[in-house]
Amino acid sequence: MSEVRVKVKLTFPESEVRRAVLATMVRRFDVEPNIRRADVEEHRGWIVCEVDGEAAQVEAALDWLRTEGITVDLLGDVLEG
Repeated sequence: MSEVRVKVKLTFPESEVRRAVLATMVRRFDVEPNIRRADVEEHRGWIVCEVDGEAAQVEAALDWLRTEGITVDLLGDVLEG
């Protein structure tokens, strides 16, 4: 299995701002987010983070975020570990 690091910007709609989405993602997919920047307010929010883990798990985690209504924008290249 190969480890990867993906840098992403997650944009949260108002309906998702208060949910513990990253904590759920960590538990479900065994990945590690490293928050680099964030701006979260009452009605909107975004987080720039690096997500580390097995390639298949990182891909599954990002797909899951999309199904939860979170916009996932890839920032830069995927770094193989």
